Amino acid sequence: MTSRKAINLKMLSEALGLSQTTVSRALNGFPEVAEKTRARVIEAAERLNYRPSPSAASLATGKSRMIGHVVSLSEHDMINPHFADFIAGAGEVYGQNGYDVLLRLAPPEEQERIYRDLVDDQRVDGVVVHGPLTGDSRIELLNRLGLPFVVHGRCDREGADYCWMDVNNRRAFHRAARFLLDLGHRRIALINGLEGMNFADRRRQGYEAALEEAGIGLDEKLVHSADMVEPYGYYATSELMSLASPPTAILVSSVLPAMGAARALSDLDLRAGEDVSIIAFDDCLSFLQTGYGGRVPDIPYFTAVRSSIREAGKRVAQMLLERISDPEGPLKCELWEADFVIGRTTAPPPRR
Repeated sequence: MTSRKAINLKMLSEALGLSQTTVSRALNGFPEVAEKTRARVIEAAERLNYRPSPSAASLATGKSRMIGHVVSLSEHDMINPHFADFIAGAGEVYGQNGYDVLLRLAPPEEQERIYRDLVDDQRVDGVVVHGPLTGDSRIELLNRLGLPFVVHGRCDREGADYCWMDVNNRRAFHRAARFLLDLGHRRIALINGLEGMNFADRRRQGYEAALEEAGIGLDEKLVHSADMVEPYGYYATSELMSLASPPTAILVSSVLPAMGAARALSDLDLRAGEDVSIIAFDDCLSFLQTGYGGRVPDIPYFTAVRSSIREAGKRVAQMLLERISDPEGPLKCELWEADFVIGRTTAPPPRR
């Protein structure tokens, strides 16, 4: 079956016997077009397979139909692998609503300039703020610029003057640490993300609170902070296990460094779970999913606190489009709770 060829605005106008201006205004909801005419135009557009050009729609509505994403490169000169799944989810929503994505890669010190340029050039209708820092200056800037935005995460302003969607990172890591403490662990390490990032700051807060409740003092030798890639997990775990009193359990801020942690333990002839317990934060990254299309049960390897970053991308995109359509509406903030999934990498500490 072959698809029908799409027609343009001129062809649709000629078929209706109306001016291109009238047809464009009818399709874009201008109030001066009579409802009878609007209904006739919409019916013909659907019947004749009309597809608007992005440039024409932009001129008619004053919207670019473009969403900006300004993304930092990691110290390894790559995009954070979590971003791919986030943008896959967000892109699904954008596509359903006729929006495209404008991607800019830039180090943190250049991002405020890029936001100003996007506003001056009217290139985007809104932006998503990624990787918020504690006390992030981009929030104040975007509010001054008047550009609709939603933050994926939070900073310390707690949503008083911006829209955000975040996972309850503090509670997730408090719960994970409590689980290990209840198993009998007392030497619990933390392989965290970069602690200038707000999510990592909150995860450390949850970890420290659980230790304090158990009457265990914080040992800074058990805490690492860096970019969340597999080699970092390997290096940090190797360092931890070389201590005179190594940990019996490790909390890890992503599955990627957790894979490095498991590899380091294997090289030391230790087994994750039996010799050293590991709990990771699992963003449900698509390229790490198991199950082989549902034919094999999805039994998780890592015990994990889990929240899908792809679903977060969808929700952030929905919130941003709502903000664009109603920029003066109430600010929306959402805090998601992570699931706790028991896998194969946790057990009571071994007797030594």
